[in-house]
Amino acid sequence: MEITAAMVKEIRQATGAGVLDCRKALENSEGDFDSAVTLLREKGLAEAAKRVGREASDGLLEAYVHPGSRVAVLLELNCETDFVARTEEFKALAHGLALHIAFAAPRYVTRDEVPEDVLESERATYRSRAIEEGKPERVLDRIVDGRLEKFYEQTCLMGQPFVKDEDKTVQDLITEAIARFGENIVVRRFVRYEVGEGLA
Repeated sequence: MEITAAMVKEIRQATGAGVLDCRKALENSEGDFDSAVTLLREKGLAEAAKRVGREASDGLLEAYVHPGSRVAVLLELNCETDFVARTEEFKALAHGLALHIAFAAPRYVTRDEVPEDVLESERATYRSRAIEEGKPERVLDRIVDGRLEKFYEQTCLMGQPFVKDEDKTVQDLITEAIARFGENIVVRRFVRYEVGEGLA
């Protein structure tokens, strides 16, 4: 099957991969769009995994105020070079993440940041709730672990479904961006403010 420039352009827009990589993926998948996307994503994820440990000390701060001025977010998104930090695509990524934080209200970037006392309190709550619900003793630990996973998904940014595409998590979005930019990208920190928060 002949691989046309239009096919390459379409797959490039969908994945952000380079022209040659798109053409090669289409050739290897005999022109099948979905198979080519899968090949590129697998390749991108492998490339991204190699970059994760690299120093990401450049980047930008993104300030987002939700319409109505009741919620605001300040986000630090890091990358390896100022060249990437100045691109419109990187700025759009930072903006999308700040908008997501305003909407989804995560409390932590990753599950590693959740303080041990918070985890112990959550575990105790889930255990006592399961006992009140009459769950057998032998399944309590599994129930607590399952509910703790849900807690992580709700409160940790990287595990949350991305607000603009709920088929992928924020971590998936960052991994795809690492593959696209060819640099490590890290959400360093964020602060979310909401009018009246903490007053009650």
